[in-house]
Amino acid sequence: MLDNISVGNVINSLVPISRFNKGEANKIFEEVRETGFKIVLKNNTPTCVLLTPETYAEMLETIEDYRLLLEAANRMAKAEEKDFISSDQAMQELGINEEDLDDADAEIE
Repeated sequence: MLDNISVGNVINSLVPISRFNKGEANKIFEEVRETGFKIVLKNNTPTCVLLTPETYAEMLETIEDYRLLLEAANRMAKAEEKDFISSDQAMQELGINEEDLDDADAEIE
């Protein structure tokens, strides 16, 4: 839902806190459902961001994916040739063979 963020979208997402004081909360929440987010201003300063639960979950997943990417990059930067083994050696150490893998149902993220 946040794929189309632009300066124009951010400007249109600004909501003065006074709209809440005027009883427009339901309308604002509907706008959040339509756009994915709103930025609440108090005294012309961003105070909080309202997100749909889906947008929030998407952001958390993106952050986690990025954290994992950084961890992988860090490990690869520190890795040495001696840290790696062939797939054949790994399978032998684990006691599995190609037939075992053919029957396995795995999901890779």
